[in-house]
Amino acid sequence: MKNSRRDFVKKAMIGTAAVSFGGILPGFSAKSYSRILGSNDRLMISCMGLNARGFAVGTNFANQPDCEVVYASDVDKRAADKFIDAVSKIQTKAPKAAPDFRRTLEDKDVDILMVAAPDHWHATAAIMAVQAGKHVYLEKPASHSPAEGEMIVEASRKYNRKIQMGNQRRSWPNSVGAIAEIKAGAIGRPYLAKTWYTNNRASIGIGKKVEVPSWLDYELWQGPAPRRPYQDNLIHYNWHWFWNWGTGEGPNNGTHTVDLARWGLGVDFPVKVNSSGGRFRYQDDWETPDTQIMNMQFADNKMISWEGRSCNNQPIEGGGAGVMWYGEKGSILIGDSTSYKVFDITGKLLRHVKGDPVVTDARSLSTPSQQLDAIHLRNFFDGIRTGAKLNSEIAEGHKSTLLLQLGNIAQRTGRTLDINPENGHILRDKQASKLWTREYHKGWELKV
Repeated sequence: MKNSRRDFVKKAMIGTAAVSFGGILPGFSAKSYSRILGSNDRLMISCMGLNARGFAVGTNFANQPDCEVVYASDVDKRAADKFIDAVSKIQTKAPKAAPDFRRTLEDKDVDILMVAAPDHWHATAAIMAVQAGKHVYLEKPASHSPAEGEMIVEASRKYNRKIQMGNQRRSWPNSVGAIAEIKAGAIGRPYLAKTWYTNNRASIGIGKKVEVPSWLDYELWQGPAPRRPYQDNLIHYNWHWFWNWGTGEGPNNGTHTVDLARWGLGVDFPVKVNSSGGRFRYQDDWETPDTQIMNMQFADNKMISWEGRSCNNQPIEGGGAGVMWYGEKGSILIGDSTSYKVFDITGKLLRHVKGDPVVTDARSLSTPSQQLDAIHLRNFFDGIRTGAKLNSEIAEGHKSTLLLQLGNIAQRTGRTLDINPENGHILRDKQASKLWTREYHKGWELKV
């Protein structure tokens, strides 16, 4: 039985890790390899949103030998220039600057739109892209609201385009190995998964209403969101903590580990969701919780919890981000990017399965290892080229994003939500149901 389980886990991890990485071909870089491949053999990519995470993913795309980044779109000219300069050193041709990504969708040669813009843009950009015949690599969270998530899934099906959500841990070998252990019965029936994310974010202060900087197209940045005056503590990152544009720490970073928890437990939609927390650390403009505990209960006696601490990074189980599954016979922990631990029912460590060492902080997901991310990109390419199953196809990405969105709705209404386990919809709560969708700026209403 042990050999059978070990063989199963080994095959699962090898199958994931064996995909090709950008630049791993001996003696070849993406730039040299692209000279061999004809343009018809390469996937052409337009990148939207080029700060932090977008820069990391976009340059990783450029590092893949069988694709080419052809457009760089950002409302901040400085970010676009920095990205173009970086990519021009990786591939033979520099991407073209395209401040408005919508123009790039008109190019019939573009195969993929990468979306790493703020959350309020995710659904709008993704739906526009598939309507234009493009595949989409969509950074997490899938959407700003549950209704948008459903619409993205519908659009993907209607226009027959692939959408991969960028919760790249679905492709990391240690995640695949841990899930394989669970499925092989290493801890018996799993019934509880605890997840967490910690950081030590500073106060964002009280913003001042000031003139829009010359380097920023604030009107385009707002896009589908209702208009608000510009303030000096909003862009580039702090929009995460304002409900008009962001979704808080849960969908921002909790999606990664909650997605793994849901995968390991084998659950989809919950029956009850509650949340406690608030903005506890500082008194400033930050609207979403900086301290939060969500609980999602499922119909078959299974449960997921997520603890978020944006302003106190005391590790949990030795790490700043992770997931622990509890079963009838033991537990499994993922607390870093390259390994997992298996414990018996008494808490005794049975084995620590380690992969290749990678220097990355699990809580800093804007620039994780390019090799680990590349596995997710390669799977996306395989899905487009061969129809291979996507590791984070948008329907799965929506389900995981939805859990955190429901937690936020429970937090904002101050009560436990009853949920339809068939589709994730809120039951018998008109106030909470109003938060299922969002308000749009006139003329930006979503249509599939």
